[in-house]
Amino acid sequence: MAVHGVFMRVNQSATTLLPCFPSPKLNHGGAKIKQFCVKASAAGNSESEEGKMVIKKEKEGWKIDFSGEKPATPVLDTINYPVHMKNLSTKDLEQLAAELRAEIVYTVAKTGGHLSSSLGVVELTVALHHVFNCPDDRIIWDVGHQAYGHKILTGRRSKMHTIRKTSGLAGFPKRDESVYDAFGAGHSSTSISAGLGMAVGRDLLGKKNNVVSVIGDGAMTAGQAYEAMNNAGFLDSNLIVVLNDNKQVSLPTATLDGPATPVGALSSALTKLQASPKFRQLREAAKSITKQIGPQAHEVAAKVDEYARGMLSAPGSTLFEELGLYYIGPVDGHNVNDLVTIFEKVKSMPAPGPVLIHIVTEKGKGYPPAEAAADRMHGVVKFDTNTGKQNKPKSSTLSYTQYFAESLIKEAEIDSKIVAIHAAMGGGTGLNYFQKRFPDRCFDVGIAEQHAVTFAAGLATEGLKPFCAIYSSFLQRGYDQVVHDVDLQKLPVRFAMDRAGLVGADGPTHCGAFDVAFMACLPNMVVMAPSDEAELMHMIATSAAIDDRPSCFRFPRGNGVGAALPPSNKGIPLEIGRGRILVEGSRVAILGYGAIVQQCLGAAEMLKSHNVSITVADARFCKPLDTELIRQLAKEHEILITVEEGSIGGFGSHVSHFLSLNGILDGHLKLRSMVLPDKYIDHGAPQDQIEAAGLSSRHICGTVLSLLGRPIEALKLQ
Repeated sequence: MAVHGVFMRVNQSATTLLPCFPSPKLNHGGAKIKQFCVKASAAGNSESEEGKMVIKKEKEGWKIDFSGEKPATPVLDTINYPVHMKNLSTKDLEQLAAELRAEIVYTVAKTGGHLSSSLGVVELTVALHHVFNCPDDRIIWDVGHQAYGHKILTGRRSKMHTIRKTSGLAGFPKRDESVYDAFGAGHSSTSISAGLGMAVGRDLLGKKNNVVSVIGDGAMTAGQAYEAMNNAGFLDSNLIVVLNDNKQVSLPTATLDGPATPVGALSSALTKLQASPKFRQLREAAKSITKQIGPQAHEVAAKVDEYARGMLSAPGSTLFEELGLYYIGPVDGHNVNDLVTIFEKVKSMPAPGPVLIHIVTEKGKGYPPAEAAADRMHGVVKFDTNTGKQNKPKSSTLSYTQYFAESLIKEAEIDSKIVAIHAAMGGGTGLNYFQKRFPDRCFDVGIAEQHAVTFAAGLATEGLKPFCAIYSSFLQRGYDQVVHDVDLQKLPVRFAMDRAGLVGADGPTHCGAFDVAFMACLPNMVVMAPSDEAELMHMIATSAAIDDRPSCFRFPRGNGVGAALPPSNKGIPLEIGRGRILVEGSRVAILGYGAIVQQCLGAAEMLKSHNVSITVADARFCKPLDTELIRQLAKEHEILITVEEGSIGGFGSHVSHFLSLNGILDGHLKLRSMVLPDKYIDHGAPQDQIEAAGLSSRHICGTVLSLLGRPIEALKLQ
């Protein structure tokens, strides 16, 4: 039916008109309109045409030439929605997978984003959408950074150039973006819980649709996945769990030398299962038996029997069986025929209960630069498709994450009690550098933030000095442990909260909006935020010195501002609860908390052109507050504005609470708090986000002018 070999130039005379299915839910007013679409086909087998071939079938599989322009994709060009895939043969599906892989590479090369995760599940994505009937059937992608192929096949191909950009497609599944995105994601290990809820809801409503949860072996390290499987086994609802095992329990950036050694017993069990001699013997036995039955039986039974109940004695499979899931696997996750056969068999079972299909894939599959790279090209900026070389923008400063890592290493060099913990995010938190320098003092606990926090608490009870480096939005997953296991017991765990505030392209799932509010309300916690990279180093030193209670500091995504760094990147402990004045002025004082102080300084510069001189102060601490500084600012100015890149209930709330309790608001002072708006801000360029939040220098300047009774000038800034 389709071409098995694609040419860079398509002969215009060699095109075929083929029936094309309408996209879902289109109303044609009752009229039957026959649609046609143009599908390219190959003509002839000349050597010149063979030389132009960039996607072709070889003995070992499909080969894609990435050295030139994006190849023609004649099969993919006929697919607007999954319904258009239903009549494709196995060979067509294999070619579609090759074309989809090329489409992902050439798209991400121009936009940046998550690459290797999507490449690793191309065949799985094609098989799922061929067998199941979405959106009626639900497919839930855990984390969701592997869903680029899913987006392309579900009506969003034409918008892929906007992915992760302002007003463009989200980098993760998003329910209000498409009916095909059954459940929003961004954080890990939620898919089985959500899928089980959908399956039970379906049963209560008397519906018959399928529910498929796709989860990686890394996400399987989180406790929530096991809680969900345990409950699924008890409830016995029909649910299909696809375990995508790519041997990447931690991100491939966990160490500077590439993928880390898997951190948990699960990886060991899965590896034993794949290598089991008994498993291989049973597979061969299943093939020989089904061959005797006949070719049709062989085609179906050999693919299911060799993967299913006969393998239960293989090491590792009993783990899932004990939880009540019917185990099938391991299955080659890059074999479209095997995947389709097994999905169709499971789908046709009348009442299978919860089923776990264990597939084995390779992250970055089919793109040689990704397969060869130490980080598997997990997250990339724009790159050259031929070499994989990324066009990383040059900066005179390092990222805050790198400054954090370098400073923590300096502290650890002089204090052997300092240890570091991260939750499968060595590269994201910068602790891959720490791990290289101190391999025995750095702990990757897997995607298990709850465990990370209490593990750090245990280390603290033994007199060690744990630094628990977790993204602000990911620490939300371990909040009870922060309260109950750390703060209540006044244990000196230090929390380094990266990605605080707005995070650009990753959007609301990764936005660190709430940490100031949820950490500063804890009675024993010291809460800090640096205004620049030098202050970050001082706060690392401060946390290391605090040994009688927990402490935390937040810092943003992005690069430093070029501040003068302390000698050897070794910070000096700050006086706890003491801020500083950066610019002295009159009438108006701006009290900034954290990196937003840079916007406050920008506003001060803008206001000079309006003949307004303001005071700018850096709070440094939200808890304990510098009450002496706040009293001084309130006494010497008519207007006090607090500014923070966090939600309502944070720093500004603590300042206003102090001022009201002490009667300072009863007099002349005008107080305003500028915070993130009470909504989730969509992904986009960082400057676009700060503008949307109303926290740019321009917005701060406008607020000052309005409070000074100069609204016309304020309006002109809008």
